[in-house]
Amino acid sequence: MGIIKVENIRIFAHHGCLKEETKIGSDYLVSLEVEANLQKSSKTDKLTDTVDYVFLNRIIKDEMAIPSQLLETVAKRILNRILKEDKMVKKATVWVSKINPPIGGDVEKVTIKMSEKR
Repeated sequence: MGIIKVENIRIFAHHGCLKEETKIGSDYLVSLEVEANLQKSSKTDKLTDTVDYVFLNRIIKDEMAIPSQLLETVAKRILNRILKEDKMVKKATVWVSKINPPIGGDVEKVTIKMSEKR
């Protein structure tokens, strides 16, 4: 087994419970870690034998573009799509961070982390 990480993808999106949040939008950071068998690709040197991180990035961008009230909902959609669309992935963990959340204080970010496995 091996691990592929795609870290700190910066995305502007429209998530939140407050009407203003979904209307105005804000900045987010998304990181992803997937576990897969990387032995074959390490020998063949072929993209078809591994998990394509361009594909992972596209899923994150697609799912972040769909407005949701909760970051948990977005994270679950990302995990579900990855496990559905890439059978090589055995486990996936995603971190979704809202930068400068409107919670009445000087808070850099709020992050939720979720994992799913086969």
